[in-house]
Amino acid sequence: MKNVDDHWRIAATRKLLKARISWLLIGCWTLLLGTVMLVQAGDPSYRLVKGTWEQGSLLIGETTPGSAVVFDGRKLLVSPEGLFVFGLDRDAKSPVLLTITAPGGKPIVESHTVAKRKWDTQPLTGIAPKYVDPPQEVQDRIAAEQKIINAARRRDTAISDFATPFVWPATGRISGIFGSQRILNGKPKSPHYGVDVAVPTGTPITAPAGGVISLAEPDLYFTGGTVFIDHGHGLQSVMVHLSRLDVKVGDRVEQGQPVALSGATGRVTGPHLHWGLYWFGEKVDAQKHTGAMPVR
Repeated sequence: MKNVDDHWRIAATRKLLKARISWLLIGCWTLLLGTVMLVQAGDPSYRLVKGTWEQGSLLIGETTPGSAVVFDGRKLLVSPEGLFVFGLDRDAKSPVLLTITAPGGKPIVESHTVAKRKWDTQPLTGIAPKYVDPPQEVQDRIAAEQKIINAARRRDTAISDFATPFVWPATGRISGIFGSQRILNGKPKSPHYGVDVAVPTGTPITAPAGGVISLAEPDLYFTGGTVFIDHGHGLQSVMVHLSRLDVKVGDRVEQGQPVALSGATGRVTGPHLHWGLYWFGEKVDAQKHTGAMPVR
């Protein structure tokens, strides 16, 4: 009997030990799961993929697919992958508001300070008055062309080429930078909203990212031959002073595809490519977004 009793006690002890281990494991998993759930609940509902909170910056964010995103009162498109984009103008002021509402969640509102950048100025004197203050007939032409440009800038399409890393549409010496401003005969003129690449007339200009041609005008007063590429969600490339256009409105283009030849059309002093990035009406720094000019 003693052997039987010992055998029973040993078996019972083993069962009790197994039960305690099982409960311990369940407790650990419960604690771990609770910790994971707390971490997930505490995580921000988005992250910035690219860009900084400073003037002239283009910001790309990623959030839960299906979320609602609003930036400074404008509702943004969100791609099926949860990507969205918005721009901070050259002269953007603080604060700016970003609101994100995940599906079934409560709005998260963030207020951000926009860091100021210092812009170069270039005083020029002795300029002919007609170039400082164009005559009325020229002003009428400029106003009519501006309506065409503004209509193209209002596009808000669901294509998501904006999320592609951009490449330079031409390579060469950078002869003009974003944000600089000329003072003609003491009168401040519009700032420079792009980056200039000094290339000779006839240099192939390629798409910095995929998209759809939203404007193709061969002879605008200020910009001459002009091509806009819609990259989606309000972001567009603007390439101007072109000598030849090889695309038309509605064409789909891919990154690296030739779209035009460089030139010296419009109001320029020599051949070059002017390339700018616009998010709707906000002017952003194409050079900052794309990175250093590749070595040829």
